[in-house]
Amino acid sequence: MAGNTTEQVLARYSAGPTSGVFTDGACIPNPGPGGWGAVYVVDNELIDRRFGHDPDTTNNRMEYTAILQGIALVPDQTPTIVWTDSNLAVRSLTEWAPGWAKRGWKRKTGPVENLDLVQPAFELLQAKPWIELRWVKAHAGNRWNEYADALASAWTRNVV
Repeated sequence: MAGNTTEQVLARYSAGPTSGVFTDGACIPNPGPGGWGAVYVVDNELIDRRFGHDPDTTNNRMEYTAILQGIALVPDQTPTIVWTDSNLAVRSLTEWAPGWAKRGWKRKTGPVENLDLVQPAFELLQAKPWIELRWVKAHAGNRWNEYADALASAWTRNVV
């Protein structure tokens, strides 16, 4: 899973949105060791980034962690789109979480998976209405999504 370095991504890709926070999570195998990455860019300029590793996790946990860390990069009251390639995370946080919250953080069919990450991410998005969560297609050549992917896999390489 070594993948591209961030330097290789910047040299290779130019398509896609040029502003926002881009997040990604990865896990090989799933479950197993994984990583997450978040990058904040404005007009194609890298403002800040974060990334990390967990030796025993799942890809979904890494996706939610990346979203939480990405939201933390956004200055207060700054309208921003947080882009993730996890459709599950987008749907969980924008469609399903309001109902789960009303039911005391329970699904109709059982417990909410990864509640320790889903609940704070949902509450953070509710508290910061200037931040919008959107889906972006994975591995489609979108520069900053590819960059977030490189951050999420950095733990597999000796170079970011």
